Amino acid sequence: MLLKLLRTALVAGAVLCVPFAASAQDLTVGLSANVTSIDPHFHALSPNNNIAGHIFDRLVHQDERQKLTPGLATEWKVLDDTTWEFKLRQGVKFHDGSDFTADDVIASLKRVPWVPNSPSSFALYMRAIKESQIVDPYTIRFTTARPYPLLPVDLANIFIVSRKAEQAPTGDFNSGRATIGTGPYRFVEYLPGDRIVLQRNDNYWGPKPPWPRVTMKLITNDPARVAALLAGDVQIIEAVPTQDISKLKNNANVQLWRIISNRLIYLHVDSFRDQTPLVTDKAGAVLPNNPLKDARVRRALSKAINRPAIVERLMEGEAIPAGDLLPDGFFGASPKLKPEAFDPEGARRLLTEAGYPNGFGLTINGPNDRYVNDEKIVQAIGPMLTRIGIATKVVTEPWATFASKGSAPNYAYSLMLVGWGSGTGETSSPLRSLLSTVRPGFGGSNRGRYSNPKLDAVLDEALATVDDEKREKLLQDAGEIAMNDVAIIPLHYQVNVWATRKGYAYTPRTDENTYAFEVRPAK
Repeated sequence: MLLKLLRTALVAGAVLCVPFAASAQDLTVGLSANVTSIDPHFHALSPNNNIAGHIFDRLVHQDERQKLTPGLATEWKVLDDTTWEFKLRQGVKFHDGSDFTADDVIASLKRVPWVPNSPSSFALYMRAIKESQIVDPYTIRFTTARPYPLLPVDLANIFIVSRKAEQAPTGDFNSGRATIGTGPYRFVEYLPGDRIVLQRNDNYWGPKPPWPRVTMKLITNDPARVAALLAGDVQIIEAVPTQDISKLKNNANVQLWRIISNRLIYLHVDSFRDQTPLVTDKAGAVLPNNPLKDARVRRALSKAINRPAIVERLMEGEAIPAGDLLPDGFFGASPKLKPEAFDPEGARRLLTEAGYPNGFGLTINGPNDRYVNDEKIVQAIGPMLTRIGIATKVVTEPWATFASKGSAPNYAYSLMLVGWGSGTGETSSPLRSLLSTVRPGFGGSNRGRYSNPKLDAVLDEALATVDDEKREKLLQDAGEIAMNDVAIIPLHYQVNVWATRKGYAYTPRTDENTYAFEVRPAK
């Protein structure tokens, strides 16, 4: 029942109908996660993408349920099995007054793989493009090596910058020197760890945003974010802390907006290295052989986790136990995959069968300021694993530190809590990024470096299948291969919850984005 209600974007709380002269006011937004860069091509990270979506446009946009809609491209079509043609929007101006043309698209696509030191590159979304051809200033054709039905979906993840910024360093975007887009807001200021300030682009080609000036406050501390809302210091907050939902729901000055998320919270497992740094014997010495390479051990970890308890006690029911990469109803989700049942005895039997009757030592790492209740979840999982004989230490860190240490080329962790939001709204996104063998255009966020040739073959076939029904079946097959091999350990799907002050309204989004231009005066 909860899932059904969430799919219809259930709005909790009383409907507030008040007169409101919102168009004359500025807006302050309380964001829950740090933004690491304003460069729209540097780091494929949701908080960064959220800010970029205010300043820059994409060729293809997505609505609140991730349905594709026209952006800087007004239409697109297949000319033959390997050729796509995109018609570009005419009359669009960049923030500096220059005209948007196909040259800017080409420059943006060239820049994506060029950006140095990207922790998670957007090049994943360009993998299929073999050649780009400008037909005229407002027509561009893309040739792929083979049939590729997801090209419009992929291009919905690439921000378009001015051709002047093709080789602008990331620092020039963070300072504002190169931060010139075509989006509804202009860049004003970025103070890392504090705020991003934006000014309305009154020449925007689309609907005029209601707010002349927007301040995006980075308030990663949950109580502080709620306090800012209640005090009126911000008019909307994202990632409402689960422990505050009941209180806010009963507050006449607040309204809640919720929808099921495309974000999976999961454990990434080092199933690649022969020796992994944070798995030890009971005395603390690193084991010579990595037990996490054994699917039976990974399954034991999964069975040890009480997902319903995490959802009910830590998430206050604002999550759904997960057994797949995306919830039911998303493209590619398999009806065969269910959450792993809590079974400590079965977990102990699997450990014995794998040759670890007395368990081993393990450190689980996670962020403490990135996902809803992330630190609490990691702290809860530690004792669950300890109870099946795996002596578990828990270490949490701020996201900036955690993400750097847990990504290529460091791979400092053996078991880590992370999350993934599907930018495409279908399972092709996590399959390509998290579970595909690391290769050009694939596995960009495969922190465990899982590799399964069978999965790769099915995924590659899916990505070349134009027929939607056949492609979905192949994606389901690929997901089943991964989940049955415990490539990662899914925990739960988040429910996205926003809270606004009286007189403000927001349309909840499956992709978690908090767009200031979609906040509106309540009717």
